[in-house]
Amino acid sequence: MTYLKHGMLALALVLAALLPLHHAQAEQCEKVTFDEAQYVVCTLEVGKVDLRLFWKGADGEPYRAFSSLAEAVRAEGRKLTFAVNAGMYRADFSPMGLYVENGRELKPANRATGGSASQVPNFYKKPNGVFFLGEAGAGIVPTEKYLKLATKSRFATQSGPMLVIAGNLNPIFIAGSTDRTRRSGVGVCENGTVRFAISDESVNFHDFARLFRDRLKCRDALFLDGGRGVGVYNPAMGRNDWSWHGGYGPIFGLVE
Repeated sequence: MTYLKHGMLALALVLAALLPLHHAQAEQCEKVTFDEAQYVVCTLEVGKVDLRLFWKGADGEPYRAFSSLAEAVRAEGRKLTFAVNAGMYRADFSPMGLYVENGRELKPANRATGGSASQVPNFYKKPNGVFFLGEAGAGIVPTEKYLKLATKSRFATQSGPMLVIAGNLNPIFIAGSTDRTRRSGVGVCENGTVRFAISDESVNFHDFARLFRDRLKCRDALFLDGGRGVGVYNPAMGRNDWSWHGGYGPIFGLVE
């Protein structure tokens, strides 16, 4: 009987140790309401987690689906616990601009202006920017500044426009704009924390940028994509979204 009691106590201690970890993983992403709009917000401490960028698999083809990436990660004996689209992409699912994976620049920075003065695609709205991960942590800066820094990044992706720049909303945004759609973005926030957000309903750029600055306390934030290209993967929330463009191009993924 004594051995049984000791065994049950040991099991209880093991379960108690595991529960906080499971809870932390489950709460990594949460639903947030801001100005009556619904969002999914995922918070990562980049120095404590393995956040990566993915594009192509071992066969040289883009993953396109979160489930395809999850399967590839599983084959390596790891687990994909979170993923989100990592910027705009072309019809062949290649990144629109700069893309660095595992220290290798696979696509150069895109410095084109794009479109006419009256109809500029989102990627080319100024300033666009670069999210990067390096030895010093995560950062988001306008593209031209990133190129001048000549920083050595392990991962980097270019998208646009910038949502928040050094604590200020991008001045091109218009309060009350009727340009509304689902949107996704990433911010570098207090203490270097990285926060991803996707809207589950249509919002304009001004309100989406204010989410990052005012609610999520991000000094810098970058728009990733909008409309049918918005999506998140988080099994704890039952989310495995699909891009109605036929799949995703570059993807942020958290590996455990």
